[in-house]
Amino acid sequence: MIFDTHAHYDDEAFDDDRIQLLDSLPGRGVGAVVNSGSSLKACQNTVELMEKYPYVYGSLGVHPSDSGELTEETFSWLTQACRREKCVAVGETGLDYHWQEPGADLQKKWFARQLNLAEELKLPVVIHSRDAAKDTLDIMKAERAERIGGVMHCYAYSKEIARELLDMGFYFGIGGVLTFKNGKKLKEVVEFLPMEYIVLETDSPYLAPEPNRGKRNSSLNLPYVVKALAEIKKLPEEAVERITWENACRLYRLEK
Repeated sequence: MIFDTHAHYDDEAFDDDRIQLLDSLPGRGVGAVVNSGSSLKACQNTVELMEKYPYVYGSLGVHPSDSGELTEETFSWLTQACRREKCVAVGETGLDYHWQEPGADLQKKWFARQLNLAEELKLPVVIHSRDAAKDTLDIMKAERAERIGGVMHCYAYSKEIARELLDMGFYFGIGGVLTFKNGKKLKEVVEFLPMEYIVLETDSPYLAPEPNRGKRNSSLNLPYVVKALAEIKKLPEEAVERITWENACRLYRLEK
């Protein structure tokens, strides 16, 4: 069975067939999904999904691009939401400098606060980092993220940065980009990473793998990622599924 550690099934891209698609997953080889909140509204929707489906869990947090909506009042709501039984992580949070708004200072403030929240609640953290490697690492070190643990979602940086994150005990979310013809850098990182620190993710509805690149992504596309990962690691596909399942359970502190 496959564990999709990061998806956004609350996204409007699934409005027409969300129920049918989620209902179909266990029968098609996907045994667990973590739906990741990226805004306050997405967190509310994620709570509804994880309460409805026994195999859907939630990570609740606010993406850096949406951090402008956080206030002390809304952060208090997020804190309480993260105490729910099936909330397995705080996030996705982090830094994204690809866009100019909101500003870096605001992103940094709420990234640090969400790291603190994860430590307080003894939950791992789901980190999004885009065009912000140095600042992301600096904040993680300042907040002692090695005491928190978590996953670098949709990892896109170098082997050198991966080595620093491994030293902090972080996992790496690997998805459809691994199958892209221009995904050489990620392939090199995956070759370097210990298999015990790799988890599968889709970031659905985004980043569909080849041969479905450009289409709506879903957990049903993960066998393409499994195949690519098996080829790089020279492992049977069944072993990749088993190991990444066990890794995801350790990451999110779930029973296997």
